[in-house]
Amino acid sequence: MSLYNHVANKDDMLDGIVDMVVSEIEVPDLKLDWKTAMRRRAIAAHEVLLRHPWATLPLVSRINVGPAMLRYVDATLGCLCEAGFSLEMADHAWNAIDSHIYGFTLQELNCPVETSEFAKTAEHFLPQFPVDQYPYSNRLMRHVIESDYDGIYNFEFGLGLILDGLERLRDKA
Repeated sequence: MSLYNHVANKDDMLDGIVDMVVSEIEVPDLKLDWKTAMRRRAIAAHEVLLRHPWATLPLVSRINVGPAMLRYVDATLGCLCEAGFSLEMADHAWNAIDSHIYGFTLQELNCPVETSEFAKTAEHFLPQFPVDQYPYSNRLMRHVIESDYDGIYNFEFGLGLILDGLERLRDKA
């Protein structure tokens, strides 16, 4: 039994698999306030993409019009429009949030240092950051070495900045 009896070609197969991954992402609940819904959607997308590390690149580099993606996009736009964003602003907001999701996920998946090793790595590279040439970088690296700050993975910090900024823009409109 050939797989190609069920799909037209490799591209269709990949699109279908990516759409299956998207189907695991929680779509925004219109009963929630928009910031909570967008936060939950973003965190869910980030977690799903971490579980499927291969999926982020095909998701951002291909046009996906599968049913799960269409549902995901429409629910996102609907949540933002119902919250008072214009259609154009909802599109900008969705793109800003998703840029954070995809960019952060790719960075996290490809970081060459495990969180548990960050302090040791900072200590190893500290001599390359002399305090007289790189005072702020040196200070940050020392902070990483001397505390429990890992300096890497804080997805929700950036997400919060985006959501707070979008709220201010919406309130001005």
